[in-house]
Amino acid sequence: MRLDASEGMRITVRLFATLSRGRPGEEALEVDQDATVLQVMKRLGVPEGEVVLIFVNGRHAKPDLHLTEGDEVALVPPIGGG
Repeated sequence: MRLDASEGMRITVRLFATLSRGRPGEEALEVDQDATVLQVMKRLGVPEGEVVLIFVNGRHAKPDLHLTEGDEVALVPPIGGG
């Protein structure tokens, strides 16, 4: 989905740990002006159930947050330890 500047905005998405398997770990995207975090996740093929933490510009966020130009989105899966 490529958009003219008048129709969209640019954001950066970072995928951590298992979420980056088969996907870029960091990617700049053009998205619609009214895009939410959840819409971005769907576009990238990241199931909502695989994300336990969402950060937008370093602050905790929810999937329904509407993004703005230049936002940085970080998606974190459950991390197991042993």
